[in-house]
Amino acid sequence: MEGNAFTPGRPVEIVNALSVDVEEHFQVSAFEGAIRRSDWSTLPSRVESNTHRLLDLFDVAGVKATFFVLGWIGERKPALVRQISERGHEVASHGYGHRLVYQQTPEDFKAETIASKRLLEDAAGVKVKGYRAASFSITRRSLWALDILCEIGFEYDSSIFPVVHDRYGIPGAPRRPFSVRPAGGGEIIEFPPSTVKLGRLVVPAAGGGYLRVYPLWATRMAIRRLNGPDRSPAMLYVHPWEVDPGQPRIKAPLLTSLRHYTGLRSTEKKLLHLMRRFRFAPVAQAVAAHGQLEAVDLSLLSEPQGDGRSGYLA
Repeated sequence: MEGNAFTPGRPVEIVNALSVDVEEHFQVSAFEGAIRRSDWSTLPSRVESNTHRLLDLFDVAGVKATFFVLGWIGERKPALVRQISERGHEVASHGYGHRLVYQQTPEDFKAETIASKRLLEDAAGVKVKGYRAASFSITRRSLWALDILCEIGFEYDSSIFPVVHDRYGIPGAPRRPFSVRPAGGGEIIEFPPSTVKLGRLVVPAAGGGYLRVYPLWATRMAIRRLNGPDRSPAMLYVHPWEVDPGQPRIKAPLLTSLRHYTGLRSTEKKLLHLMRRFRFAPVAQAVAAHGQLEAVDLSLLSEPQGDGRSGYLA
């Protein structure tokens, strides 16, 4: 059976998605005001060792994942991209330079996305089918990006977070995987990051800062609810720097520091527990296992459909 060697008693019919956003610790959007892009190449790189740490952890759990890799990383470390692929994981695109989509023009976005896709495909020797925007930055003001992703040849995206947040989110967007037909033609599958409903609230779960800050039992209960009553796969996501408590501290505002550094020592333990408790696979495999997807009109995403409140984490 594809996927990890899971323990008895969990819902085997639901295949959850496991994903990694491959970027350096200094490339997160929250540090843009503290670190100049022109200085990136001068800073000590930790992404290679941290990514190998995750690859080894996934081997222990018997799990394969999707690695959304920055083109900036792929250009400088093509051997790392090839190793990810050769170890049986899916390589996908995280854009080129971790720029927020809604801060780019469509022309700039298209150029950098094409360049990143080609870099990763050359390095991995496989077709890149999936995309995830920096900081989930496909929002109502950047839905035009879906047209470009379809035009370029991506088959799925994981950039629309159905929550309210200061940096990302489309409140009221579908919470389970769905398909979209952009105005320019074609079709693309959207696999949103995981959320659960608590009354009228839509609460993020199972990734990044939410994984690090929430107690393990809360994340476990969220995935159980998604796999059980909601009949939906979860999307678990992490970054290589989240398994690196020894990373250099960057001087930044208090809220930014709390978002980035809280819970770093807990990430590996939580990941291993969840991978042994639930079934995980790369995104493309989880999409295929989900079956028929709801088709959503792009115009519905363009208009407010509801509300969902979230904590402000990475």
